Amino acid sequence: MSIVLEGGCLCGAIRYRIDAVILNTGICHCETCRRAAGAQSVAWLTVPASGFRFDIGRPAIFASSPGVERTHCPTCGTSLTYRSEADMIDVTIGSLDDPEAVPPTQEIWLEHRLTWEAIDPSRSAWQRSSS
Repeated sequence: MSIVLEGGCLCGAIRYRIDAVILNTGICHCETCRRAAGAQSVAWLTVPASGFRFDIGRPAIFASSPGVERTHCPTCGTSLTYRSEADMIDVTIGSLDDPEAVPPTQEIWLEHRLTWEAIDPSRSAWQRSSS
């Protein structure tokens, strides 16, 4: 079943809409996500790319690794999306208008986790990626 979610950046320059089936939700502890967001970890949801669109504004794109594009607001810097495959896109749960609507169900890249960040034992846990 498809779900409709909206979100955007801190300053309001970027707004997006999701109208898709959520394929996955999780918290990533990898060093690249930490540095891109300036946070100890990042919560993501994954949807088919066809179910995501930017409605207002144009995000900046950063190629953080070969084949990976991350977007962020060029004005306030809010981290918005991660894309490594043409048919799927990851969206930061924290940038949703209602982040409580899609709680993370797994934690990935625990081998990069900062020792002072607790792991929720109710979530699936992976030392690296879950795929």
